[in-house]
Amino acid sequence: MDLNKVMIIGRLTRDPEIRTTPGGANVAAFSVATGFSWTDQSGQKKEQTEFHNVVAWRKLAEIIGQYLKKGSQVYIEGRLQTRSWDDKTSGQKRYRTEIVADNMIMLGRAGGSSGNAATAPSSIISEAPADSAPADIQIDNSDIPF
Repeated sequence: MDLNKVMIIGRLTRDPEIRTTPGGANVAAFSVATGFSWTDQSGQKKEQTEFHNVVAWRKLAEIIGQYLKKGSQVYIEGRLQTRSWDDKTSGQKRYRTEIVADNMIMLGRAGGSSGNAATAPSSIISEAPADSAPADIQIDNSDIPF
């Protein structure tokens, strides 16, 4: 069994770039920054920021383009994907690893300002694959076998 799953919470480093493919599918591309802090052996507090490229498709891309802006706090769930292409200027092969988003939760307060996610309204948006089951199926806790 294989598993390719990514979950991050961070802030957008730029406004999402929305494009439409020749086939008519919407694509949103943006970057999310996440922070990590620790204390080293000498007791100094250290911080490191990671930047994650994120891509969302179809309806999820539309919603991201409409509601998310630079600085918005967001939860992204998806999978890692690496693309490669030949650079036209240098002729070298280039690679880009990105998160292909399946789910998104807007955190913080409406209007893009930061806030406590527990007190602020949030929205859960999912991009269901085309071959998935219909979204109107309800699962009751009594249906779960454990």
